[in-house]
Amino acid sequence: MEITIETIEHVASLARLSLKEDEKIRLTSDLKNIISYVEKLNELDTSNIKPMEHVIPMKNVLREDIVNASYDRNEILKNAHESGEGGFKVPKVVE
Repeated sequence: MEITIETIEHVASLARLSLKEDEKIRLTSDLKNIISYVEKLNELDTSNIKPMEHVIPMKNVLREDIVNASYDRNEILKNAHESGEGGFKVPKVVE
């Protein structure tokens, strides 16, 4: 991928940034270096690597999803300043 000053100007425009000429030149050079470094990864043989593989063995440690009794709705709504239709009533904040 070729990074030019026009590319930098386009990205800056999308991000609503105003850049000085020296910043554009520096960013062009920096992005070229970053992209060339990342392109080196294409040289690696990843045919034997499983997708989403980690360096260390990892196991998902989620607990079982067990249904428990909840609090009584009427008891909770006793604390409400105003309630209705089984929930808290609050002032409208969006028109």
